[in-house]
Amino acid sequence: MKKLFIILSATLVIACNSSKEKSKVDKNTSKEMISENNKEKVNDTVPYEDSVMLLGKANRNGFQMDAFKDWFNTGYANYEVDSETVEKLKPLLKDITITVFMGTWCEDSQRETPHFYKIIDETGFDESKLTLVTVSEEKTTPQGFEEGKNITNVPTIIFYKNDKELGRIVEYPIESLEKDMFAILSGKEYKHAYAE
Repeated sequence: MKKLFIILSATLVIACNSSKEKSKVDKNTSKEMISENNKEKVNDTVPYEDSVMLLGKANRNGFQMDAFKDWFNTGYANYEVDSETVEKLKPLLKDITITVFMGTWCEDSQRETPHFYKIIDETGFDESKLTLVTVSEEKTTPQGFEEGKNITNVPTIIFYKNDKELGRIVEYPIESLEKDMFAILSGKEYKHAYAE
């Protein structure tokens, strides 16, 4: 049983980190992603293994699809927010925009994304200032939303002020999502898990 757990753990780490893994994304989906009036669609899915994955721009409504709602709703409901740190975050989020890159296929994303949404709900963050991008196993989208963003692992949560990146949380927090967000937004020294 211990061997099986180690093998499964190693497989999950490789799945969320490896850019060599090939997903079953139809390269022609980019044509379907843009509507006739050139507005971006959100929450589009493509086939993935025995189910689907979200690919491209998305929002929390996408997580209520049958393929995702169990892990999202359970993760959201069961997460206990650090209320003390959330109170400190509230004023710091005022002029912030956030971009989240995640993969619905990735266990790290499935764990952290519902927690992140619960935290921003507790802070009263204006969700119109949040961009959610769902990526393939190669960390790509048909529209190239990831280009120039150095997305190597997911989830990657990037915090901006006046269009300047303040910092990012990559794959998992160092202390906790709330404390890592506070460190980034308060200007403290912070290095994400893959920083050199």
